[in-house]
Amino acid sequence: MSGYIGKVLRINLKLKSIKVEELDIEKAKKFIGGRGLGTKLFMDEVDPKVDALSPENKLFIVAGPLTGTSVPTGGRYMVVTKSPLSGTIASSNSGGHWGAELKAAGYDVIIIEDKADEPVYITIEDDKVEIKEASRLWGKLVTEVTNEIKAEMPDKAKILTIGPAGEQLSKMAAIMNDYDRAAGRSGVGAVMGSKNLKAIAVKGSGKTPIFDEAKLKEANTGFMKQIREHGVTGTGLPTYGTAVLVNIINENGVLPTNNFQTSHFEAADDISGETMTNEYLLRKNPCYRCPIACGRWVKIEDMGLEVGGPEYETLWAFGSDCGISDIVSIFKANYWCNEYGLDTISVGSTIAAAMELYEKGYIKDDELDGTSLAFGNPDATIEWTQKIGKKEGLGAKMAEGSYRLCEMYGVPELSMSVKKLELPAYDPRGIQGHGLQYATSNRGGCHVRGYMISPEILGVPEKLDRFTLEGKAAWVKTFQDLTAVIDSLGLCLFTSFAMNAADYTKAYNAVCGTEHTVESLLEAGERIYALERLFNLQAGIDPAQDTLPKRLLEDPIPEGPSKGNVHRLSELLPEYYTLRGWGENGIPESDRLSKLGL
Repeated sequence: MSGYIGKVLRINLKLKSIKVEELDIEKAKKFIGGRGLGTKLFMDEVDPKVDALSPENKLFIVAGPLTGTSVPTGGRYMVVTKSPLSGTIASSNSGGHWGAELKAAGYDVIIIEDKADEPVYITIEDDKVEIKEASRLWGKLVTEVTNEIKAEMPDKAKILTIGPAGEQLSKMAAIMNDYDRAAGRSGVGAVMGSKNLKAIAVKGSGKTPIFDEAKLKEANTGFMKQIREHGVTGTGLPTYGTAVLVNIINENGVLPTNNFQTSHFEAADDISGETMTNEYLLRKNPCYRCPIACGRWVKIEDMGLEVGGPEYETLWAFGSDCGISDIVSIFKANYWCNEYGLDTISVGSTIAAAMELYEKGYIKDDELDGTSLAFGNPDATIEWTQKIGKKEGLGAKMAEGSYRLCEMYGVPELSMSVKKLELPAYDPRGIQGHGLQYATSNRGGCHVRGYMISPEILGVPEKLDRFTLEGKAAWVKTFQDLTAVIDSLGLCLFTSFAMNAADYTKAYNAVCGTEHTVESLLEAGERIYALERLFNLQAGIDPAQDTLPKRLLEDPIPEGPSKGNVHRLSELLPEYYTLRGWGENGIPESDRLSKLGL
């Protein structure tokens, strides 16, 4: 059972029962772990039509077989549940050190069932697992909760928690770990809050078993060399963090500005990785076993704080998407998202949508409680982030996400979202493959289900013309399948800049003793992707939702290097469905499902 610990921790909060079960190893290997295994277990136990915030929904926290090993970046874990924001499958990934600690404590999976009668938290010290009363922690911010629980746990315990946003059932609530790492997207924090579960603390003393230590050591030497010598993972990300993308994306004319009304931001350099590194960076903040160290730690002088710095998407969401060039205000908005436990992409995008609603006269002054919603006002993002976290005033409407907010005012088309999940920081009108990936992502508007920015903008593994359609459907499918593999193994997606499918196959085989080929591992990725599709269809997410906001399909980019382009989704989607074996209407065909063992 190398790579896998072989244990599932099942906790029923209503019954206060704690059970340790054997992991079905054949099922684990068929769906790898992490995202894939979590989705399979979820579908085996939960009706896809379940109300996401009801006690009948379950929360699966799943490590991968490479989580907690010496493979570079092997610290990831996945939260799988039904999304209250989109109604799709929610599989939210996080880094830091918590996932590796879960494996060290002796578990591959935690399953959280039902709802506690009052607020609780869970402590795990190897085989000692307890459910504890948490009324003293309820309502507190993430840092305070983390510090309080750390003080009562053994040294170097890792803490996963929700903030007040999760308690308030905000559909944009995240699950936080290690202070500033987040399983951020799809509202998974609201599911945790709906169960009256505040936190899970874990401290382990074990190790993940390895099938062939010598072969793994040899493979890791090669992986480290590739990562350190690659321009993106060896120079760009270590030097500037993910914020290295701000100027790159803007120079291509695809940095969404003012809620995607345009896609070129004159003040982009003011919110760039170069500016953050040169003027505000205190230190790097690497995740477990990560040689890339893209995490940042920055100072906010007027608040007397040293905090986790914003990622690229956060700089965009609270920056150009809201027409703001004050980088310190972005630090503050990011800080409040981390403290309240909120997804920075969805929150920033929802504020941008609200700004456009205000600009066009849908939101009136008497709804604002004196807080501005004007594009370009840096105080607005700071204030509205806190109001969203507290569900205060108009912030209560905004806490439902941009789609529901815009729908309340009769203009859902002003929400820049897919399947109700807000789009991230790349305008697909100037990146055709990436737009197809947005439309077909199983969790909605997401960039990390098949990161086509890599070939279309960065030229990795080869440079594609971002405006053309030829071959893009095949590229998207391959990237989506490979990403499903990486998410399921328990590694960081950023390794894929320097590593390829053969490398992941080598790592999995060395750790687990499997005999995968590249083809069989990618088939496992396709199996996972098809299973997620089946969940969505059974949940009522029909193929008509494989689309993009009307603005991106009909309104050409008005200025900049990508001027004049719209997204040509209707020309790409049929070929994509054919390649997936999803027929003409986006429904997986029985022959393909049979081939995949579904």
